[in-house]
Amino acid sequence: MRRTTSTQALALRSRIVLACATGLTNKEVAVQLGISMPTVGKWRSRFVDSRLDGLVDEPRSGRKPTITAEQVEDVVVATLESTPEHATHWSRAKMAERSGLSKSTIGRIWKGFSLKPHLTDGFKLSGDPMFVDKVYNIVGLYLNPPESAVVLSVDEKSQVQTLGRSQPAFPMMPEMPEKRTHDYVRNGPVVRRPRKCPAATHVHTRHTGSGGP
Repeated sequence: MRRTTSTQALALRSRIVLACATGLTNKEVAVQLGISMPTVGKWRSRFVDSRLDGLVDEPRSGRKPTITAEQVEDVVVATLESTPEHATHWSRAKMAERSGLSKSTIGRIWKGFSLKPHLTDGFKLSGDPMFVDKVYNIVGLYLNPPESAVVLSVDEKSQVQTLGRSQPAFPMMPEMPEKRTHDYVRNGPVVRRPRKCPAATHVHTRHTGSGGP
């Protein structure tokens, strides 16, 4: 049998009090409402002692939480505003070691606040004043390529971890992962020429206007 809701229980207690107010005895009220006499006596006495406040359930005693609100706040703030040493983001193990809580507890806290330190989204905001023109040119090569066209893309490969991003990252927030640009601060390409190749390589770059490639 499903337990009555708090609203239904409060309505029954109100009917008990109203029936008692008409001068009926506990037994008569119990018969009229189809409940037990002890139930009528309990809520009659509670109403006499505390009036309407006596009809509300008292706070139930239970096991006290083992994790304080301060500990939860510490984990959330540390996740959002710091990173562990020699790492780019927090893991459950590292945060558990830092906070003294279990890894499963860290996972529940992160889930409760929709925090996902392991996820990163990308974004790019171009500061090039000719960005739109360049996009038209590049897209035009695919939509309407000229005859005998050759497109060469030359980019630096630094072979180092890209920590120096070209723009600041958007910090992680609840329900939103950290966002970083896909590119980084560039220092120019370094070309190594084979010993047996005396000829120099010349790389020409040109930005065309709207007239064509």
